[in-house]
Amino acid sequence: MRAVVLVGGFGTRLRPLTCDRPKQMLPIVDRPMIEHVVGHLAAYGIDDVVLSLGFRPEEFRDAYPRGRCAGATLHYAVEPSPLDTAGAIRFAAFDAGIHDRFLVLNGDVLTDLDIGAFVAFHERSGAEGTIALHKVADPSRYGVVPTDNDGRVVEFVEKPEPGTAPTDLINAGTYVLEPSVLDRIDQGRRVSVEREVFPAMVRDRTLYALDGETYWIDTGTPQEYIQAQLDLAEGLRGEPLLAVDATAVVAPGAEVRRSVVGSDVTVEAGARVEGSVVLDGARLGAGAVVEGSIVGHGAQVGEGARVVGCSVVGDDEEVAPGAVLDGARLPAGCP
Repeated sequence: MRAVVLVGGFGTRLRPLTCDRPKQMLPIVDRPMIEHVVGHLAAYGIDDVVLSLGFRPEEFRDAYPRGRCAGATLHYAVEPSPLDTAGAIRFAAFDAGIHDRFLVLNGDVLTDLDIGAFVAFHERSGAEGTIALHKVADPSRYGVVPTDNDGRVVEFVEKPEPGTAPTDLINAGTYVLEPSVLDRIDQGRRVSVEREVFPAMVRDRTLYALDGETYWIDTGTPQEYIQAQLDLAEGLRGEPLLAVDATAVVAPGAEVRRSVVGSDVTVEAGARVEGSVVLDGARLGAGAVVEGSIVGHGAQVGEGARVVGCSVVGDDEEVAPGAVLDGARLPAGCP
């Protein structure tokens, strides 16, 4: 089986970190996010992966020039213009010559979904398409997917108003699809799989869904990007990963608590890092505080400065000594 991984978005919720790179090329602890996603597929023997690309495709090609990533062979399918989710799936499948049953994944989701069991359920059901589900406390941000007792989807409600969702099971962004689904997608225009294709399949009674009952996180916001890193460092998914890189320099008297600190980072005396992510090459001055926030590659946080409240400091930016960033982005937008 082959897989299409959707990585063409602009990553606007993670700006300014994503001004110059796709979010799937941002690190999650010790490697780019895309390597965690592709590595999970390869662990189930799915070693032929199509990347559906849009924003800055050269970042992937430059990182994996031989077309190999985390144990899989990559095919690069670059959209000529944004085609939305279904349009991207159709374009990537035809570009890569997919003619059989295939998987589709959102490239900004980390999950421990049992892909073998997921595909087996799809086959037993005789489904045209099957959606992996996940239970969340607030389903209003997602597509909500109520099913009958056999797992057949009875409705597809995209981002319902708070308090109105018919279930707390949401579309978890992994699908197994028969090639007939591609015939439902118009060529050459923007088509949403959530708003057009899946509702049509519901009407035809060919769409099924299965609760994966597993680890799952959408890494697309600063809060979730931080949480995904902490989860891996704390061993919520397998063996704990090294949270503070061996090349980072943490001065005596500095504190790093429940945080991920990248390579060649310097944390000077009296500085404190808590519940945060500090990316490669950053420097935190004496007495600086970074709490619940992200500091980008090569950025500098001046002496006594405070970066708190889920602030995001972009690559190579400087926070002035004594300055306070609370819930802020530096810079506020992309150049």
